[in-house]
Amino acid sequence: MNTELARFNMIEQQIRPWEVLDDGVLQLLATVRREDFVPPALKALAFADLQVPLIADEPHGPVMLEPKIQARLLQELQVQRHEKVLEIGTGSGFMAALLAHRAQQVWTLECRSALVAQARENLRRAGVTTVRVVEVTAEDGARGLPAEAPFDAIVLSGSVAAVPRALLEQLKVGGRLAAIVGELPIMCARLYTRVGPEAWSEVDLFDTVAPRLQGFAEPTRFAF
Repeated sequence: MNTELARFNMIEQQIRPWEVLDDGVLQLLATVRREDFVPPALKALAFADLQVPLIADEPHGPVMLEPKIQARLLQELQVQRHEKVLEIGTGSGFMAALLAHRAQQVWTLECRSALVAQARENLRRAGVTTVRVVEVTAEDGARGLPAEAPFDAIVLSGSVAAVPRALLEQLKVGGRLAAIVGELPIMCARLYTRVGPEAWSEVDLFDTVAPRLQGFAEPTRFAF
């Protein structure tokens, strides 16, 4: 495989058509080696327009989201160099690596020990030093990281039925949170912005689907 051609095609054929036009984001996708964050057996899928499974024996487990989804979320968050960012759902560490190139400090939470070790090693090999990978229980991940709050930006690298208020409250005023929200077959990427001490705005960005993040409450269902 011609890796650089595959990377170029990923950007030009998948990412640009998805309204990702921020030159800084496109440059990151061209320079941060996505293939180094994919499980070795699946490197041929590194630039494909699909979700890459991260744990071999969990076919419905955690995935690396499609390149266009990660790129669009990164663009919408508008992270600045002086900002502090929280990610929930580290996976293999690729999104954290992208965020690290834009932010001052990144905290990323992961509940699977195998992925914690994998992400730390991937980030180390990539020379990323401003990301702290924190191992948590699934339930603690849904609570965020209040000890380090407030954050300028938060991203959930997976889907949830609804974003907990506890996470929205960990944003600074002016801070943004990006998440994929909803239930199959309909989900959408949504951007929340804290506009005041007790006020948040939200805007739906695009339709997509993603595996559930562990530990987040599902909506109550009633039987009649």
